[in-house]
Amino acid sequence: MQPSPEQSPHHAYPDHWEADVVLRDGGTARIRPITTDDAERLVSFYEQVSDESKYYRFFAPYPRLSAKDVHRFTHHDYVDRVGLAVTVGGEFIATVRYDRIDASGRPASAPADEAEVAFLVQDAHQGRGVASALLEHIAAVARERGIRRFAAEVLPANNKMIKVFRDAGYTQHRSFEDGSVHLTLDLEPTAESLAVQRAREQRAESRSVQRLIAPGSVAVIGTGRNPGGVGRTVLRNLLAAGFTGRTYAVNSALGADQTTIDGVPAHRSIGEIRETVDLAVVAVPAERVPEAVADCGEHGVQGLVVLSAGYAEWGAEGRERQRELVRQARSYGMRIIGPNAFGLINNSDAVRLNASLAPEPPASGRIGLFTQSGAIGIALLSGLYRRGAGLSTFISAGNRADISGNDFLQYWYEDPDTDVALLYLESIGNPRKFTRLARRTAAVKPVVVVKGARHSGSTPPGHAVPASRIPDATVSALMRQAGVIRVDTVTEMVDAGLLLADQPLPAGPRVAILGNSESLGLLTYDACLAEGLRPRPPRDLTTAATPQDFRDALAEALADAGCDAVIVTAIPWVGENGQAESGDGEVLAAALRTAAATGPAKPVAVVHVEIGGLAEALAAATSTAAVPRVTRSAPAAPGAAAGPGAAGASGGPVTQAPPASSTAPSSSTTSAFPTASAGQERPTGSADPVGRHAPQRPDTDAGPAPTPGRIPAYPAAERAVRALAEAVKYAQWRRQAAVPGKVPEFLDDTIDEAGAAARIDALLGPDPDPRGRPLGHDEARELLGRYGITVRPTLPAPDPDAAVAAATRLGYPVALKTTAPHLRHRADLGGVRLDLADEDALRRAYGELTDLLGKPTELQPVVQSMAPRGVDTVVRATIDPAAGAVLSFGLAGAPSELLGDTAHRLVPATDRDAAELIRSIRAAPVLFGWRGSAPVDTGALEELLLRVSRLVDDHPEVVSVALEPVVVATQSLTVLGASVRLAPPPARTDLGPRRLPNY
Repeated sequence: MQPSPEQSPHHAYPDHWEADVVLRDGGTARIRPITTDDAERLVSFYEQVSDESKYYRFFAPYPRLSAKDVHRFTHHDYVDRVGLAVTVGGEFIATVRYDRIDASGRPASAPADEAEVAFLVQDAHQGRGVASALLEHIAAVARERGIRRFAAEVLPANNKMIKVFRDAGYTQHRSFEDGSVHLTLDLEPTAESLAVQRAREQRAESRSVQRLIAPGSVAVIGTGRNPGGVGRTVLRNLLAAGFTGRTYAVNSALGADQTTIDGVPAHRSIGEIRETVDLAVVAVPAERVPEAVADCGEHGVQGLVVLSAGYAEWGAEGRERQRELVRQARSYGMRIIGPNAFGLINNSDAVRLNASLAPEPPASGRIGLFTQSGAIGIALLSGLYRRGAGLSTFISAGNRADISGNDFLQYWYEDPDTDVALLYLESIGNPRKFTRLARRTAAVKPVVVVKGARHSGSTPPGHAVPASRIPDATVSALMRQAGVIRVDTVTEMVDAGLLLADQPLPAGPRVAILGNSESLGLLTYDACLAEGLRPRPPRDLTTAATPQDFRDALAEALADAGCDAVIVTAIPWVGENGQAESGDGEVLAAALRTAAATGPAKPVAVVHVEIGGLAEALAAATSTAAVPRVTRSAPAAPGAAAGPGAAGASGGPVTQAPPASSTAPSSSTTSAFPTASAGQERPTGSADPVGRHAPQRPDTDAGPAPTPGRIPAYPAAERAVRALAEAVKYAQWRRQAAVPGKVPEFLDDTIDEAGAAARIDALLGPDPDPRGRPLGHDEARELLGRYGITVRPTLPAPDPDAAVAAATRLGYPVALKTTAPHLRHRADLGGVRLDLADEDALRRAYGELTDLLGKPTELQPVVQSMAPRGVDTVVRATIDPAAGAVLSFGLAGAPSELLGDTAHRLVPATDRDAAELIRSIRAAPVLFGWRGSAPVDTGALEELLLRVSRLVDDHPEVVSVALEPVVVATQSLTVLGASVRLAPPPARTDLGPRRLPNY
């Protein structure tokens, strides 16, 4: 909302203070500056506030606002006097204002840095977290205007307001003066205030998702009068799923005599329904959606699923229509899935919601699935359905104009029904927030991501996201730093998801391989080596192996302390007539499940080749209850489920067999395996039904035991091994994340943060170029030196005599090198001469250099003293507008650049990040004594990485740092070249007050 002309002309309306926020109960509201046009809204708001709240605000009975009050509270200069309002449906529900004061409490202007603050929240909206959200935003505004402290006077009986201040996490001081509590808050963010803010964000956004996926009532707007159509399909799916709430059909064209559709109460509008509707599924043409949204908002609907197309995917006009849709819905406090969405599913027994177009709804399970693509959503649902896998929740968000994958990560983080989160993403609207949320969620349950549109160079239609300059390989590295399991295809995502949902995490990379095919075992062995696992030689049970042989071999492998996981390979048995038998795989499935259930808790996967019924039997579920995820050397984590397991004929999880009465083959059944020999019992579905996650075999008289869980099955060795390798890497990350890294304290003693800040301000000047500026060699050396980073000096050598003078000053031996942009760091082009021991060698090298490459004015040669021999490396840090500050490391030279052998971590980096950074490149052995060479000083290299990380984290104006080369010797390192670029700091949306993104 723009101000009227009479608004102070000296300070423009600060539209960047406007924000949509999610409140504690999951509803939304808008925060914006108060303007002179708000007089009537303010009076109306005040009339709805109770006398008690008015008394708490003004310390005296204050039944109404005078004209002078209204003028004062609506006229601000947006610097010394600021007022913010919270609105829902365009009307005020809360206000806050600050007035800058001096040391004696009188009105003041800058440089006074204290302000008096006061809140007023309508009684009907108290308890929704409105005041807490307002405090975050007014504090950010105050900091922007140079205010460092808030002072507030609160009556002792106003416990709610005292609690708002107390719980904010800011440093505060309290005293009791003249019958009121005097509070002073330091507005500099603290670790506690940031933690409080993020905890509130998680609760609010999780609750906003819960309101959508667990409604008490649903209305389908656009339900056709005749069979067919999108709305009618959704209504049919709602009924077929057995939704536990109330269902309504809405169609504005209904006749007065048509009161039901498919047995469901039918109405012409939401307003005709005599109770509040929680969720509305909108399936009308785009031009009619605004009318439907207004109808919903005016009658208390909490959330929308907009299936309608015709929005941002249709171009500029559609994008504006989409923005208006979001603005309209949020103005009523509603959140949106969509538009152009496929729908959502919640398989909880308490809800049983299928508000989607899914033709094959999945079974109930422990996997949460989010996708931005309806087509991919259909494919994933179909694949999971065929493989017997079950879902807790499914969301296809379409253009994800509002609700995104970040919101569902907030929800799944503490959802007891979800053990594994799968996400197909074509864009990431807030990468910094995604990384933060994914890291927190991955600490308690696996997060598996497929990123589409990786190489297209364009944003998918309908998705407004910040542009990123970092390559996809860097994005993948940063995801893995956050514990995200990044895979390339949706098939790999399902493969990994099934194993992670059904199996405990492995304690290490040691894999036992057993089966009845030597060739399939060798393929599995090779695949393990290719994925970085440590396989043991395959154990060939021969084609004569019975299910009992498989059971015994698996039990033996699981009991082996030198084994962390087992892969079972199985092919059909060849009968006496030479034909491959395709008998029931249920027998083998029961044997494998029994062995897995009674052995130590280790992951088991099955690779099978056309064994009829095996995958289905392994995937058959009898329970969707969560199963504790166990590893031998890591703390138990709430991640594994007894959920769906596997594939059908195309690959699936091995699961428990049904009861013996239904699975035991008759005497006439042909088995794919030889008959058990004398003395052996043929396994059945009820044999030894012990919980498969039990750490050891229980006594036979220990009472009823849990049913064996599912085992994932795969049609190819490579797929099973790849899924297991991802589980191994994830388990290792979980163990490491349990003890987070830290930034060594010794850095503080050698860093001049204040001096660096002052120097940066001076270099940028009072009116910095938004494009930034590169620093000269000496400027970069000085700035880096304030962070304990020493760059070896260079001296210009425009002619041979200047080169000799420079070498004399620096001391021989020296290096002569060019600094022209096209030759910089290209030793392979002959632009560097090393170990020049005297003047003759230097003059000779100078002549060779200019004869070969060009004139001195083109080459810009410099002289530098020689550094100890070592390994040439490169350290870089850049600020990406989407991902944030990224620290990178690799070896110097063309081969590393061509192969992309560079490692990346997000800033700020910890000691563990620095250690992992130098060890994660493929050429890392060169640093640790490869082929008999001396190991280099990796400790000094880790310290350098930490110093660069601190520099860019402390000073966001440092948008680029490149140290190249960094020569790492056996007992030291030398930085030979450095470039630094400064620019006005980019906005840090992840550190500001909570707000919903505006697309």
